[in-house]
Amino acid sequence: MSNCKMLIDATHPEETRVVVQRNGRVEEFDFESAARKLLRGNIYLAKVTRVEPSLQAAFVDYGGNRHGFLAFNEIHPDYYQIPVADRQALIDEEA
Repeated sequence: MSNCKMLIDATHPEETRVVVQRNGRVEEFDFESAARKLLRGNIYLAKVTRVEPSLQAAFVDYGGNRHGFLAFNEIHPDYYQIPVADRQALIDEEA
């Protein structure tokens, strides 16, 4: 069983840093700066790069070397409705 931790450093008001560790190794690092434009509340096309059930979230790639963290509770339930044909294709791909 893996040990997964999320560490958040918000000691400086102008920058927040987030690190995800698994078994003592850094797996993800992200930061938000007051100088960077905030993206929250907007809609973006992104690719899910990893789902982390223990954090109840997914890591996403927005392109242009921009990555993000998406909590499951921020995803509208309608997006969990996968058409039967697509669901079967995903199952076949995993096999």
